[in-house]
Amino acid sequence: MKGAIAIAVVSAALASATATPVKVEARATSSSSSSVPTVTAKGNAFFAGEDRFYIRGVDYQPGGSSGAADPISDTAGCTRDVAEFKKLGINTVRVYTVDNTANHDECMSLLAQNGIYLALDVNTPKYSLNRGDPAPSYNADYLQSLFATIDAFAKYDNTLLFFSGNEVINADNNTNCAPYVKAVTRDMKQYIGSQGYRSIPVGYSAADVESNRYDMAQYMNCGTDDQRSDFFAFNDYSWCDPSSYQVSGWDQKVALFSNYSLPLFLSEYGCITNTRTFEEVASLYGTEMTPVYSGGLVYEYSEEGSGYGLVTISGDSVTEKTDFTNLMSALANTTAPNGDGGYKSSGQVSTCPAESSTWQVTEFTGQELPAIPSGAETYIKNGAGTGPGLAGSGSQNAGGASTGTASAGSGSVTATASSSASSGSVSASASSAAQALITGDMGFAPFVCVVVVLISTFFGTTLL
Repeated sequence: MKGAIAIAVVSAALASATATPVKVEARATSSSSSSVPTVTAKGNAFFAGEDRFYIRGVDYQPGGSSGAADPISDTAGCTRDVAEFKKLGINTVRVYTVDNTANHDECMSLLAQNGIYLALDVNTPKYSLNRGDPAPSYNADYLQSLFATIDAFAKYDNTLLFFSGNEVINADNNTNCAPYVKAVTRDMKQYIGSQGYRSIPVGYSAADVESNRYDMAQYMNCGTDDQRSDFFAFNDYSWCDPSSYQVSGWDQKVALFSNYSLPLFLSEYGCITNTRTFEEVASLYGTEMTPVYSGGLVYEYSEEGSGYGLVTISGDSVTEKTDFTNLMSALANTTAPNGDGGYKSSGQVSTCPAESSTWQVTEFTGQELPAIPSGAETYIKNGAGTGPGLAGSGSQNAGGASTGTASAGSGSVTATASSSASSGSVSASASSAAQALITGDMGFAPFVCVVVVLISTFFGTTLL
């Protein structure tokens, strides 16, 4: 959220450990939101099935960051606002805070019925990385809550993506947070894979800080595949109407990112220095930008005292501001290019940035990252269990922080559950290279047991 401390994730009840390292219970991966196709990252773009997918959306957090309310569990509010989303002509909403213990079925289904996806921050005000001292806040309680949020939303087909953090770095002197942001992204990807969920994209939303934004983009795309993000997003308020592609400097950013190999989009945009007519929409979805960008999200849907709101909410009523009408017209008058929009199907992995006055990463350099906290490996193996919701005591001082450096590739998923296309369920379980580094190899005993059971079943059948 603009100007807010980036939040990153959660803590609470530990999941019960299973007797064996292999889960037997299947995990659902689809739900009533199946009226929309799932979206995947391919090359430097998103695709819904075979069609290029462009994010055309708004940032949505009624009550603002201080309220810490969950709009996706508020059925009445969701119903009220989806009618406006449909009128506006968007396909995505970004939500910054949710309660991972609440039920979200009705709102997610309503969004899906109207062709709207959710871009979700897995963070709450109480569960976040501390940009002033990131190391202690990267702990097992934090990851448990983060993973529980993934559990709560992985089942919905219209869950578009997860943000691992938002504006954690907002100055040159806190770029030392970068390894922890990247470690969280790695852990989220590993958790999704180990639980057998579909490959929901995970990435970071960077602040509108010109001096280190490109370094952060490069950093999130360097290293081994398990370390790299699935996308990169950043907040950009540099286009202030009246302006143009060249005057705003957007042409220079397109050139800068022209060889970037991950999907790139604006997680916030919409300067309010002058009257907003959203001239930038035509450029953002035009042929000059779509080879590099995959759309963006306007800040923000409801007025929360900062002047950015498209509407004013009062109870059950919504009053559309001039900005709403202007954005609606801009979107209606701008269709996406035909075909794949000039996307790149493949590209080079970035080079990790070197230390500089604007990139002050010294504790972990290059491909080095903090190891997953020792208390968190059980969640990777057995699931997160029940999250703390919005009433938890918080995680920043919970203890149990990471104490080591992970080797490159340690976050790879070496065994994933397989999903059934017909039932949406999964069978089997997963362990990872990171778990092997922490807990050791689990040995051959489980596999011997499986063979014995299969042989016994076979001979038992032949005797019938």
